[in-house]
Amino acid sequence: MEDLENLEERIERANELFKSGYNCSQSVVAAFADMYDFTEEQALRMSASFGGGIGRMRETCGAACGMFLLAGLEKGTVEPKDRKGKAANYALVQELAAEFKKRNGSLICAELLGLKGKEPIVSTPEERTRQYYAKRPCPKMVEEAAKIWVDYLSNKGK
Repeated sequence: MEDLENLEERIERANELFKSGYNCSQSVVAAFADMYDFTEEQALRMSASFGGGIGRMRETCGAACGMFLLAGLEKGTVEPKDRKGKAANYALVQELAAEFKKRNGSLICAELLGLKGKEPIVSTPEERTRQYYAKRPCPKMVEEAAKIWVDYLSNKGK
């Protein structure tokens, strides 16, 4: 297990990834990928579809989805009849989701962005400009998801 200082650096790494242009889900997953024997490229690919509230549909926040993907890497079962393992993974996801919702008010991308169905669903992401970052809570969502994951990792043995 990494020490807390190294885990805190992963929160910064998630922020750096987002600010460099990766989506919210990619930023969270790639910051922790090596802990699960994935390369950054593999992490970026496997989490690419979850940005913008899953494929920019403004559904479940991509940063939260990234955190849930990490939960699967941490606790996911590979046995189809392992009900206990599935239950443990689902319980972790539910715990993480509750914490994310408590800290941010919602798990839904459109609600976090204040859109409430006003924006048409399009596949083309917005250009990352200073105005983009100023009007979006996405950097905070990435940071919160990474912090929640660090909190989980720091406390899982206790």
